[in-house]
Amino acid sequence: MKVLDLHCSQSHSFEGWFASEDDFQAQLARGQVECPMCGDTAVSKKLSAPRLNLGATQSEARQEVNEVISMPDASLQAAWLKMVRHVMANTDDVGERFAEEARRIHYGETEERGIRGQASREETEALLEEGIGVLPLPIPKALKGPLQ
Repeated sequence: MKVLDLHCSQSHSFEGWFASEDDFQAQLARGQVECPMCGDTAVSKKLSAPRLNLGATQSEARQEVNEVISMPDASLQAAWLKMVRHVMANTDDVGERFAEEARRIHYGETEERGIRGQASREETEALLEEGIGVLPLPIPKALKGPLQ
């Protein structure tokens, strides 16, 4: 199994597991490798060096792991994914009826609750002009369906 450090054209970093380099290249050519954050298929490998444990002490190895974990990009992505999961777990998906349902809630025609869905730019601007608070939130495709 080959583990590759990847990034998309939006500079999101993520890991990919492949049977071999040829498997990675074949999946990439078919457009099957995509960023879990934004769905971008313009993915490339990051430079990486082999890791050889030739006498490194446990504390040195732990320090290297802590440096990788504390990278700002990784922690920002993790916080964003945590927030998206929280929103998804605590809102109702109303799909294409988002603008209509947001108005019904705002004007007291239905119970107040958290909702999410899709709205066009024009619908979003109209909601904001009416004083209805909305926030565009891109949800990674991987979180929209069941995880494998």
